[in-house]
Amino acid sequence: MFSIANIFALTLCRSVAFLRVVFWLTVKVLERSWVPLPIKTATTSLLQSLCSIHSSCGVSSVAWLVYALVLTLKNRANTSSEIIIVASAILSLLCLSCLAAFPLVRHLHHNVFERFHRFVGWTSLALLWVFVVLTIFYEPKTKSYSNQLGSRLIKQQEFWFTLAITVLIIIPWLTVRRVPVKISAPSGHTSIIKFEGGVKSVILGRISPSPLSEWHAFGIISDGKSEHMMLAGAVGIEQNFGKEIKGMMNMQPKDKVIVHDTAVLGRPNVSHMSVDAAKKFGAEVVIVTSNPEGSRDVVNARKASGIAAFDPIWDS
Repeated sequence: MFSIANIFALTLCRSVAFLRVVFWLTVKVLERSWVPLPIKTATTSLLQSLCSIHSSCGVSSVAWLVYALVLTLKNRANTSSEIIIVASAILSLLCLSCLAAFPLVRHLHHNVFERFHRFVGWTSLALLWVFVVLTIFYEPKTKSYSNQLGSRLIKQQEFWFTLAITVLIIIPWLTVRRVPVKISAPSGHTSIIKFEGGVKSVILGRISPSPLSEWHAFGIISDGKSEHMMLAGAVGIEQNFGKEIKGMMNMQPKDKVIVHDTAVLGRPNVSHMSVDAAKKFGAEVVIVTSNPEGSRDVVNARKASGIAAFDPIWDS
């Protein structure tokens, strides 16, 4: 039961539907001017820890399942060989999934990790249903399975947790759509992917040429009217992003945009620049989007200056 509950929790932490509700409620509650800044930043820190909670629950589910199997083997007379075999298979798959999620593996073979994590997870879920049904209907006294299907099933917590896990996994797939896109390449390092329909800017969108294999997330740029776009590519000046993106930047108020031409001015000290910009703008909090090293340097500089700062997880 504890192992299944941990699997439910880790699934909840990665459920887009659940997170959209959580973040919407958080913004509605904490956007009030009278809410103290420390409470806002502490809540943001907690929400940023959801990925860590996901990983921790995965390891915890393995630990609880190992413990349950040991107890079952000690009391083997009151269970069936089928239940032990299915539980052992689930444990093996969970262990493999945890190993595949190890940072070194994710960093060197990210697409392999993503596919492995997904298909192993689905296989584990299918086996979990088998496990739940077998354990609920097994009669230790007669060493047989009961035929009281409905009445027993709905009374067990394991059934409801497994059903909730299944629903959470299915929901995102109900929102997948195949849509026409227009792709332009301002340079050999950048692609602009355009979609029909205006949406809210800065929200996250996910795209994939092969939905069962991999997904890639990008921030959305939109006029909110006719179309929205994703910008995929290396960072850089006009040569990389092209005139369209530069034109959009030029439309912003001059005091809201800082452009540093490395070809003319050389490599900047981004940490110092970010601290100066935050003080100039009077920012309460700063969100950093960079590579792991760059994010770490900027966040540490901000914290040292007394300004709250957050960066994304390293492989987002």
